[in-house]
Amino acid sequence: MSRSIPFTRNYSDLSTQQGFQFEFFCNRCSTGFRTHFKSTLTGAVSGAMGAAGSLLGGIFGRAADLTERVRSASWEKGHDAAFEEAMEEMRAEFTQCPRCSTWVCRQNCWNVEKGLCTSCAPDMGVEMATAQSTTCPSCGTTLATQVKFCPDCGAKVQPKDVCAACGVKLAPAAKFCAECGTKVN
Repeated sequence: MSRSIPFTRNYSDLSTQQGFQFEFFCNRCSTGFRTHFKSTLTGAVSGAMGAAGSLLGGIFGRAADLTERVRSASWEKGHDAAFEEAMEEMRAEFTQCPRCSTWVCRQNCWNVEKGLCTSCAPDMGVEMATAQSTTCPSCGTTLATQVKFCPDCGAKVQPKDVCAACGVKLAPAAKFCAECGTKVN
């Protein structure tokens, strides 16, 4: 009995009759890595025999048919070996989260400190910075620091806790300004 080949869903098989190539990608951010194309000897021989058979016919045609049957069996065996090699090559780029079982890239989606993917264990520094950033009310540009005017379009930037119309400090969950009645965005 042959041994089974473990695999995951985060890959695409780009193999052809001439050789093998695979792409692996992160299930979270879709960052991908492609293996180098690995050509097969049987694909080249089969192509040459097929060309000779179509030109000369007869014995070369029968040889091309035989070569195709041999190529098919050896191609499948070579494909399996190339696939296992590609998975081993890409193993350094990805890791599987023990909590959610998702395969993620180590580069963007892995929290090394927690030993989990960033979906299961977000980087709190990044989350806090995102929560504190504001956007320009006019053009939507993300503003990293507290500024009075947008550096992209020049629009006046009001803090969210101040009424845009009259400048009065707003209550924490206010939908309208208590001073002038302007709707809070």
